[in-house]
Amino acid sequence: MRNYLLKQKTFLLAMLLFYSCIVSVTAQTRTITGTVMDASYGGPVPGATVMVKGTTRGMSTDIDGKFSLELQPSDQILVISFIGYTTKEVEIGNSSDLTIDLEEDIQSLEEAVVVGYGTQDKKEITSAVVGVKPEQFNKGNIANPAQLLQGKVAGLSITRAGGNPNGGFDIRLRGLSTFGANSSPLVVLDGVIGASLENVDPNDIQSIDVLKDGSAAAIYGARGSSGVILITTNKKNNREGTTNVSINTYGTMDQATNMIDVLSPQEFVARGGTDFGSETDWRDELIQKAFSYSTNASVSGGFNNTNYLASVNYRNNQGVARGVANERLNARLNIRQGALDNKLRFNINLSMTDENQDMINNNAFRYATIYNPTAPIFEDTEEARVNYGGYFQRNLTDYLNPVAVSKQQKFVNEIKSSLFSTLVEYDILNNLTLSAQYSQDTRNSLQGNFWSKQDYGVGFGAGGSAQRITNDRVRKIFESTLRFETEVTNKLNMTLLGGVGFQSTKNQGFNARSRQFLFDTGWDNLGGGAIRVGNNTELSSYANEDQLNSVFGRANFNYDNAIFFSASVRAETYSGFGPNNQTGVFPAFSLGSDFMRFFNLGILSQFKPRVSFGVTGNLPPSPTLAIGAYTNGNRIDLDGDPLTTNDVYVGIIQSSNPNKDLKWESKQELNFGIDFGLWSDKMTGSVDYYIRNISDLLFNVPVSAGSPNTFDPGRFNTVGSTWVNLADLRAAGFEFALGVTAVNLGSVKWTPNANFTIYDKTKIESLSAGELGFDELRFATPGSPGQNNNPIIYNRVGQTLGDIYAPILEGYTESGEYILSTDNPNEWEKVGNGLPKGEFGFANNFVYKQWNLSFFIRGAWGHTLYNSYRGFYENGDASSNAYNSVITDKTPTNPLVTSLPTFNSSYVENASFAKLDNLELGYNIPTTSQNISSFRVYFAAQNLFTITGYTGIDPEARTTDTNDGNNFTSALSPGIERMSTYFQTRTLTLGLSLNFK
Repeated sequence: MRNYLLKQKTFLLAMLLFYSCIVSVTAQTRTITGTVMDASYGGPVPGATVMVKGTTRGMSTDIDGKFSLELQPSDQILVISFIGYTTKEVEIGNSSDLTIDLEEDIQSLEEAVVVGYGTQDKKEITSAVVGVKPEQFNKGNIANPAQLLQGKVAGLSITRAGGNPNGGFDIRLRGLSTFGANSSPLVVLDGVIGASLENVDPNDIQSIDVLKDGSAAAIYGARGSSGVILITTNKKNNREGTTNVSINTYGTMDQATNMIDVLSPQEFVARGGTDFGSETDWRDELIQKAFSYSTNASVSGGFNNTNYLASVNYRNNQGVARGVANERLNARLNIRQGALDNKLRFNINLSMTDENQDMINNNAFRYATIYNPTAPIFEDTEEARVNYGGYFQRNLTDYLNPVAVSKQQKFVNEIKSSLFSTLVEYDILNNLTLSAQYSQDTRNSLQGNFWSKQDYGVGFGAGGSAQRITNDRVRKIFESTLRFETEVTNKLNMTLLGGVGFQSTKNQGFNARSRQFLFDTGWDNLGGGAIRVGNNTELSSYANEDQLNSVFGRANFNYDNAIFFSASVRAETYSGFGPNNQTGVFPAFSLGSDFMRFFNLGILSQFKPRVSFGVTGNLPPSPTLAIGAYTNGNRIDLDGDPLTTNDVYVGIIQSSNPNKDLKWESKQELNFGIDFGLWSDKMTGSVDYYIRNISDLLFNVPVSAGSPNTFDPGRFNTVGSTWVNLADLRAAGFEFALGVTAVNLGSVKWTPNANFTIYDKTKIESLSAGELGFDELRFATPGSPGQNNNPIIYNRVGQTLGDIYAPILEGYTESGEYILSTDNPNEWEKVGNGLPKGEFGFANNFVYKQWNLSFFIRGAWGHTLYNSYRGFYENGDASSNAYNSVITDKTPTNPLVTSLPTFNSSYVENASFAKLDNLELGYNIPTTSQNISSFRVYFAAQNLFTITGYTGIDPEARTTDTNDGNNFTSALSPGIERMSTYFQTRTLTLGLSLNFK
């Protein structure tokens, strides 16, 4: 009995102790609930992070902004954070339910910089990265996103000679980085690598970030050698339950400007020119005042943890040349959906662009300048009516009626492009995120070319000719990343990123041309052409495909917001290189320190020196360079009997020798920089100096057919060319950027920004590969008529790339003949270089009450241009009297030059310039409407004036030769203004912007 009572007492005591523990634990833990709200709009903030300070315990708010957390007795403070809002700390106290208002963090949004695969606070950036926001964009009739950045970023050169609405922009970051077709920076659009600028309308861009140095770009490996431009499209309204509508529309007028003067009809006849009895201003007949318009409409909103933006952009740009136009329709849809308390996020971006280009033969500009001013447009003779459609024509070398050329030759291009991407992100933990992105970029081009039966240039001799060309490309990319953030110690934060990527690209196309038509039926009836082989005919097709596989990683460290370090590596394998070198590795590191954390530097409020080093690569423009590629040869009649056709075949010929060792071009870049601020960051800026060594540039070199193939031991060269890694280059440069926050000038606020770049021009270190080598490569002859023999661009080992060589003009004889230093091209002297020594941009914005005025000046110096108009059509020799002559400030008149036009130093001119590139005056109309948030009208002007000593069409630097269709040699021929250059234009714009809420 005693044992039983003892057991019972023990059991009751144990139960009592157990119950006491439960009560104790219950007393120590409790639950707190709450709602996170937007302080400005009063709506909930879904997806906000709520953490117990000093712990890893926390959660994300649901779609209603609500949360519920278990607390420990030691928990005292909650930390609430969300992108775009100021982080807030709230004392828990005895509260059981909290309502927390988050303030929008405008400064944080402005300081966030997009980098490869994520964003970073500007203070943590240790590479040369520049962010450009919408308020800094260029204004006016902006049809191409490249125009938004023109002159805004030190080291970023964006040029387009003339004002062709169908013309693209030449974009170079820190000068030349390759000979090949991939000399423009890589474009990453909403995370999609390699997107085209035509995939996005300028109105849809939220921000543009430029990765300038090798360290920043190395995370993109083989595609980052020419730099990287990251474009983020508008997300706009992400407020729950609200909708915004924006409309922006404007009209523009373009007029031709800066045309070279020519002889009047009377002056032309007085000089000895043939008089046909008329007075025709050929340029007036070719050009017009062009009126264009554009409209953009977008709607954005949010509901049930879903945010969306839909936009439509329509542009109709007419050229100053009659028959030239560009019409573009672009539509975009961006959707973001959060689920599972915003731990799972879906992002879908879709854009589609339909572009129609109408073009003319650009040689019409040359003919309009030099055609006989006494000739009529039409001629009432039977020969003219029957053969030339009534147009006046004469049988002279390279001499065509410009109006007839523009009317009887037609060229169109229809481009349809689409970009679809979907990104899925999942927060495995609060500090561990897995993401996967798939994108498909499609581009289809359909060209039509037509030469009338009565076109004197081509069609008359061919009986009319028509052509259709298709080029289709599909690029598919899948990438997945894992991102981990942690606090290693109390002061050391670490972010790790790892990922894999797979890219496949397929290109295919078709080309057909026939001639001798009964009627001018054009390119829609190629079967109407009776002759389909021989001159002015074509029949071909092609297809190729390549694969690029990648693995990459990056680590970022932040010690006490004082010392920042980043390191990355990317390894890639590309199917288009030789089997011995298909894989490349591209490492990078960068280091920076905020000295303000250690020292009191007086007026300095920011001083962050940084150093970075990175290796990047460059993909070739074709995946077939390493193999012994074959192409179609001539037609072969096996029995030689023209009456039989069943034995006629097209032969196969090899186009290049194989090179198993063909490998990546690589660029090693070392960058030293300082980010600084003065007077509490009222003035901020950066200074960068870079050195880049570019090695193993791809080039197609001549070899002896039948000789041993150095790159394929045991075999022989079967044709006379091989693709090799030939050249090594060195370049350097200094960049400076300075910005000032609003300076108070009474009631006017002035915000200036300036930047400039000084280039140490690209130097050729080597032009050799194995046993193959050259001391120099010469390219670019002045051209026809009569100057086709001697190239004028000499690229010599040990010298700068793109040097222009010429005989020195020492004077003239009394009769006006040239006195030249030599007629031997091997004795010519260096007279210029086509690449600038420096570039600058200076932006100003003034705000007065509801008014704002902004203007932007940019320029370049230290480059020369060969003025081909002067080089061919300035002299007064007897054989030139059939052509009109150009008259410039540099035209000799005493004596008048009587020699046949011959290239010499006098035609190579200093092309340094400064231009008022952009001006805008705007007024924000006050509104009390509950539905209108803003209403603005504005006037803008582009290319208002240019200050230059250059006497040609446009002093913009020419980094390639437009007459050279070979992508691998045109970059070796800078500094030539061809006579087919489209005239410069001045643009005036009147528009309005209206935003509804």
